[in-house]
Formats: sequence, structure tokens, C-alpha cells
Amino acid sequence: MAEGLLIIRAFIGLLLFAHGTQKLFGWYGGHGLEGTGGFFASLGHRPGKAMAALAGMSEAGGGLLLTFGLVTPLAVAMIVGVMTVAAISVHGKNGLWATNGGYELPLTNAVVAAGIGFTGAGSWSVDNALGLNLSGWAWGILALVVGLIGASIQLARVNKATAAPEETYPAETDLAADPATADRS
Repeated sequence: MAEGLLIIRAFIGLLLFAHGTQKLFGWYGGHGLEGTGGFFASLGHRPGKAMAALAGMSEAGGGLLLTFGLVTPLAVAMIVGVMTVAAISVHGKNGLWATNGGYELPLTNAVVAAGIGFTGAGSWSVDNALGLNLSGWAWGILALVVGLIGASIQLARVNKATAAPEETYPAETDLAADPATADRS
């Protein structure tokens, strides 16, 4: 059983780590913060670069934590949160199937992570090496609830931004050009 959990954690965790670094650094053919930030802003995730950084850190950080089995409920919450937002705001309008650009893959990532939230990382993990028993119903539900609360907050921000885009969040270029927000250091 420990081997199976390690394989699942390493596979999902390392893929999510790489996916996050595409956003953060442009690695593995990604667009980095500039490109991803522009895309995020077009979807209502504003300010785009900051939200791209947050998503990239959630994917990369959650992926690494999951890979090592370190504070696994936190990893699960990060992954469930960011994958829920991706499934709804990026892929939701395309239906379920990935062949149509749908939410099949982020949903799968979130469900696999959620399952690990209940089982725990297993005996081949840093959690186990540290003597942390972070498995069972309470940890699984806690990780799911925290992840879904985070996703709900971000999706509410997107709904607010798309309802009144100019009034809600100024464009990133407006922030940089406004002398009141300029860095005076």
C-alpha cells in the first residue's frame, strides 16, 4: 500500500509542481507571470499577475508538499482550491471532457488529492517520518473544506470583477501609473 501511495503522490505532485512553474517562471513551455497574468486578468482574476503567482505557488508548493508527503492536508487544500478554481473559471464552460477543453483534468487532480487527504501520505512520507498521523476523516474533511473555502473566495472575486470590471479592480497598468501607489523608496 505504501508503494502505491508514493507512486500516486509523486506522479500528481510532480506534475502539479511543473504546472505551477510554468506559471511562475515560464518553465516547461509555460508563459511565466506576464503571459499567465494577462490570461488570468482576461478571465476576471485581478490583478492578473498576482493571481497567476498565487495559482502557481499553490500548484508548485502543493505539488511538492504532496510529493514528499509533508503536511499532507495543507498540500491537499492547496491543490483542491486551485484545481477547483481552474475547473470552474477556465474549463467550466467547455463541459467535462478534456478533448473539448473541459474540466476533466483539474477535477481528476482535485479528487486524487482529496482521496490522499483521507488516506494520508502513507508510511513512505515525511509526515510518517516525523511521527505525524495526518490521516482519517477529520483531516480529509478539514483539507477539503479549507480548499473549497479558498476556491469560493477566489471565484467570488472573479464574479465581482466580471460584473463591474473597471470599478472593482483597476487594471495593473493603472496601478503602476497612479502616483499615489508609486513606490517612493
